[in-house]
Amino acid sequence: MSMSDGSDRSDGSDRSDGSDRSDRSDRSDGRARLIPKHGGYRKLRSFQTAQLVYDGTVVFCNRFVDRRSRTHDQMVQAARSGVQNIAEGSVASATSKKTELKLTGVAKASLEELLLDCEDFLRQRGLRLWPKDAPEALAVRGRFRSDVSDKSDLSDSSDKSDWSDNPEVAANTLICLIHQATYLLRRQMENLERQFLSEGGFTEKLYRMRSEQRRMT
Repeated sequence: MSMSDGSDRSDGSDRSDGSDRSDRSDRSDGRARLIPKHGGYRKLRSFQTAQLVYDGTVVFCNRFVDRRSRTHDQMVQAARSGVQNIAEGSVASATSKKTELKLTGVAKASLEELLLDCEDFLRQRGLRLWPKDAPEALAVRGRFRSDVSDKSDLSDSSDKSDWSDNPEVAANTLICLIHQATYLLRRQMENLERQFLSEGGFTEKLYRMRSEQRRMT
C-alpha cells in the first residue's frame, strides 16, 4: 500500500493522468471542446488519499468509538463527505468550474472536521499527538508514499490489516493521512482558481465559441 506524502507537487494536476481536464477534442481541426473531458476523479491523488482516510475512519470508529454514539456517525460521515464531494466536483467540472471549486472546498472542510475529531480523541484519552517530524509520523508518511510516476489506483489497496489495534497509533495514522489529503485539496483548489481566472466559466466559454462560430460562417 502506498501514497505520496505532503511534499508532492500536487496542484491541478494532482492527478496521475493530465488528460482528465483537457479542453482539446479529438477533432482534426484541433478546436477546443465546449464540454471538456471530466469525471476522472479516480485518478486524482486527492481522491485516492481521501478514500484511504474514509476506509481507515470506518475501521477506526468500529474499533475505538461507541457505534451507538453520535461521534461515530459524524466521523464516518465526514470522511465519506470528503470522498463524495471530490467525485461530485470532478463530474460537475464539465459545465461549472465554480461548482467544482465549491465542492472541492466542501471536501476539504469535511476532512478538517474529521481531523478535529481525531485530535479530540487523543486529547480526551491522554494519548500523544505525534509532532509532524516525529519518527512515527515520518514512518507513516513513508509507508503510504508512492512515486509521482506511479499511475496505479492506490485506493484499492487498503484493508483492515493496514490499521493498528493501538488507538494512539491508529488515530495518528489517520491524522497524517488527513493532512496529506487536505494538502492535496488545497493545491487542487489553487489550481482551479487559476483555471477559472484564466479561462472563465462555462457561460464565458460558450459565448467565445459561439462568437468564433459566427465569424467562421
